[in-house]
Amino acid sequence: MIQTYFPVLVLIILAAGFVATMLIASVIFGPRKYSEMKDDPFECGTIGTGSETDRMSVKFYLVAMTFILFDVEMVFLIPWAIGLQTLGWTGFWVMMPFFGLLVLGLVYEWRRGVLDYA
Repeated sequence: MIQTYFPVLVLIILAAGFVATMLIASVIFGPRKYSEMKDDPFECGTIGTGSETDRMSVKFYLVAMTFILFDVEMVFLIPWAIGLQTLGWTGFWVMMPFFGLLVLGLVYEWRRGVLDYA
């Protein structure tokens, strides 16, 4: 039984050792002098403008969720497309309801104006 889980145990120990090493290295080699300028937040190399409490548009979140949704769905579609030749017509017709649901979701979002990000 222990031989089965030994590789997993070794991986957990290696991961924990890596995390501990990185934490210790950041304390040893990290910055020592703090200043007002170093502590200022910046975005993409520029000083941020506006207030941090400003609300973002809901459309931003809808576009982001749409991207994540279709990205996760590609995880299922790509292996299916690669194995389609071995699956045959049965595999094709089994996947069509899923693909149809994707298309319906995209049409729904298009009609609701989620993709018109202006």
